[in-house]
Amino acid sequence: MTIPQELEAHPTVRKLREWNAAAVAEAWQDRGELTVVVPRQWLRHACEFLCNDPELQFNLLSDLSAVDRFPLEPRFEVNYHLVSIARRDRLRLKVRVDGNAATLETVSTVWPTANWHEREVFDLMGIRFEGHPDLRRILMPEDWEGHPLRKDYPVTGYR
Repeated sequence: MTIPQELEAHPTVRKLREWNAAAVAEAWQDRGELTVVVPRQWLRHACEFLCNDPELQFNLLSDLSAVDRFPLEPRFEVNYHLVSIARRDRLRLKVRVDGNAATLETVSTVWPTANWHEREVFDLMGIRFEGHPDLRRILMPEDWEGHPLRKDYPVTGYR
């Protein structure tokens, strides 16, 4: 685990680690915004905890995006941008996903706004969200082949 000593006392890091130390793989702060890397197997549970904990109250998923880090492994990084409106606080959760098993559990059961965000990430990057209520394309036509924001997508498209 890579967690700088000064972040050990950060309320969000401390509460997450008290809840489950294995759920915090890394943490850092840049320009005042905290980033926590969560192992994929703890994603949904960590999100439920962050949303429902009365001290943290991260009750808004403002954005969800993915980065294709090809040729690095794990290939994909999925970013969840959370907001605690009551505490006026932000948190970025990162989950790294292997290119061969590009699958995560849906968090649309935690934050309904994740529904369309997950569909967009699936459509453009090919990352599947298990348990999603309606995982289908949202931007590209249904018969589109491939996922156009992946780095291995042909520049000219498939023929």
